[in-house]
Amino acid sequence: MSALGESRAGGTRHIISLAPLTVLELDPAELVSCAAGAGFDAVGLRLIRATPQEPLRPTIGKTPLIRETKQRLDDSGLRLLDIEVLRLRPETNVRADFEAFLETGAFLGATEILVTGNDDDHGRIADNLAELALLAAQFGLTPNLEPMPWTQVQDLHQGVGIVTACQAEVGLLIDAIHYDRAGNTPADLAALPAEWIRYAQICDAPAERPADVQEMMYQGRCARLLPGAGGLDLLSMLRALPPGIPISVETPLDSDAPAGVRAAAAARAARHVLASLDESNWSPLVRTA
Repeated sequence: MSALGESRAGGTRHIISLAPLTVLELDPAELVSCAAGAGFDAVGLRLIRATPQEPLRPTIGKTPLIRETKQRLDDSGLRLLDIEVLRLRPETNVRADFEAFLETGAFLGATEILVTGNDDDHGRIADNLAELALLAAQFGLTPNLEPMPWTQVQDLHQGVGIVTACQAEVGLLIDAIHYDRAGNTPADLAALPAEWIRYAQICDAPAERPADVQEMMYQGRCARLLPGAGGLDLLSMLRALPPGIPISVETPLDSDAPAGVRAAAAARAARHVLASLDESNWSPLVRTA
């Protein structure tokens, strides 16, 4: 465990991954090609939609779309960092609800799962998360609980309580905008066991926090800023995280620019921010097949 305030990320290379929310109009196969073309080292895939407004695609099982996605991953040499999004609800039946999702993720080569807590009963979330961890381990996957101010796991403190109670191999996913909007601090991050933080998400946003939850949700889902273009203290957050963790760039922009243009801009901005952690030691990761 790091001492409070100690720099843990400076001077260390990071894998840069394109999060699906950045270019949500693309299907998984298109997203892989977009990430490769934009210069990312890895990609995340949304196999279960997060809202009813998103397209419903054949993304569970070895469907033609999933086989095409696998082929593009293999051809590009991109790493599949994470798959999303699993919601732990009061009615969740872990094996019945999620086993096919896990099988699909394993087929594609993922290692991480993005999980949200949508249940007022945190004890039940912890139980379901523990069961999910055991099932996911059979497929070489690890769940990562993401606190969000508009879910029932609103902040880092609540996430820590659930992961502690879970007593299983799970991660705690830090997303820069949710971390800031919930009022968390670098000291909060630096106090966490390093093994809990398997990867992190970055973006930027105006320094002024939204006045209500609806505005916060809109900003988080549709109108973030590129890393370094807003008022979030990304460098302090990153320095408090463990060294060398993959960084997922989740930047849904309020922009009509083509997906490839937005993705390339996100990659450049993320690398620039990460370079600022330690200019003397930073160099971009050279992708290997």
